[in-house]
Amino acid sequence: MTDTNRSPSFRRMAGLTYREAGVDIEAGEELVERIKPLAKATATPHVLGAIGGFAGLCTIPEDIDDPVLVSGTDGVGTKLKLAFQLGRHDSIGIDLVAMCVNDIITVGARPLFFLDYFATSKLDVDQAEAVVRGIAEGCRQAGCALLGGETAELPGFYASGEYDLAGFAVGVVSRKNIIDGASVKAGDIVIGLASSGLHSNGYSLARRVLVEGEPPLSLDEIVEPVGALGRVLLEPTRIYVTASTVALEHDVHAMCHITGGGLLENLPRVLPEGLGIRLDPSSWKPNPIFDLIQKRGGIADTEMRRTFNMGIGFTVIVDRKKADRLLGALNESGERALSIGEVIDGGGVTFSA
Repeated sequence: MTDTNRSPSFRRMAGLTYREAGVDIEAGEELVERIKPLAKATATPHVLGAIGGFAGLCTIPEDIDDPVLVSGTDGVGTKLKLAFQLGRHDSIGIDLVAMCVNDIITVGARPLFFLDYFATSKLDVDQAEAVVRGIAEGCRQAGCALLGGETAELPGFYASGEYDLAGFAVGVVSRKNIIDGASVKAGDIVIGLASSGLHSNGYSLARRVLVEGEPPLSLDEIVEPVGALGRVLLEPTRIYVTASTVALEHDVHAMCHITGGGLLENLPRVLPEGLGIRLDPSSWKPNPIFDLIQKRGGIADTEMRRTFNMGIGFTVIVDRKKADRLLGALNESGERALSIGEVIDGGGVTFSA
């Protein structure tokens, strides 16, 4: 879990050590020891070996007929800037896992494992441990193993106290059970699952409007009816693995993660050619943070809808006759699920007045 590459010729030159060059091997080794119990707590029966080797090993579940591996990769983006400003690093790892697993479950995959990449200029073991603790929590919520990762100390590459995060998830689905949107038809119902906030998209615009605008708002400020601004903006991305499992039990036609591009650009990705979606924006009430951003920035509706999730983090498309039963099952599972629109002939995404 650490970058321990050395350059013997460099160390001999001028008698320097790797630590003097900016890479603290001992700190990296300490972090690995702290990470081991976090990763172990996420282990599933399919994981082989332990943290610390050159590669992670995971078997494919035997109950998957004709298995197909599914992968997805992502980062957290400029939401990290808020974590740096607030000095809070314990939840940003949940965002990292969520952005990856929420993508792979759209095709019906069961998440198997996750790997992360953490890069910083100078390793702060406490900070890095907090980040990985969040990653482990995200894996717990997703039901997958934290199989391994890489911690890279890159002197002078990042600003002091800052880091970057990336990760990828691997899941598995039976070939016959792949959800590819081919069965979507006009008249199908679109069910929306509430987001926990901005998730991990649109933060460059949100930060520009809220904390860099005139006058700038303090992240410690209580803004009604939003609440504590920093806490709301750092609210981790919701993980929809349980919801997708419930949906798969009700013959869904398509599932969609509302990520970068918002409702406007993501929903068409799961539709056959010649079909579109009409949404009823009055059917759900977004978190007040979206209204604050829009009013403070004077942002047009279209720009908001293609930048943010607008309160809907995940959607499921299902036959009209099965919609009520699925809605009930999703709400019983702990989601806030609503019927928000329908599939229509045509193309793109439109909003009813």
